[in-house]
Amino acid sequence: MDITLHGLPDLKEAAKKMLEVIGDNKIVLFYGDMGAGKTTFIKSICAELGVKETVSSPTFSIVNEYEGNGNTIYHFDFYRIKSIQEAYDIGYEEYFYSGNMCFVEWPDKIDELLPEHYLKVEIHTKEDDSRVFSFSSI
Repeated sequence: MDITLHGLPDLKEAAKKMLEVIGDNKIVLFYGDMGAGKTTFIKSICAELGVKETVSSPTFSIVNEYEGNGNTIYHFDFYRIKSIQEAYDIGYEEYFYSGNMCFVEWPDKIDELLPEHYLKVEIHTKEDDSRVFSFSSI
């Protein structure tokens, strides 16, 4: 499924659509260039899930934890990891296999550790600054 967004007001609707197609997937991988809007989209999804606290990029901490509507959400940003060992060091397995939602930015940095099933979100920036969001279950 593809959705084209022409501005920030479209994010809320895109977040709702993603949550409709997520199915049983608890792991959501976000792919896109730097500045494509991965963190901004995750903020919108978290708002739809009832998160009241500030959602920010875990670039330096690698993982942030949020609570929303009685659910725990883990938000990862693997952009700055230098080796796969860093993912092991934070105990990625405990998060990924906890049964809680896990939103993962820069998953290509940990390809070999990704679970078998997940929702893939690809964000493509167009010349007119619109964004195309593609959702696919793997």
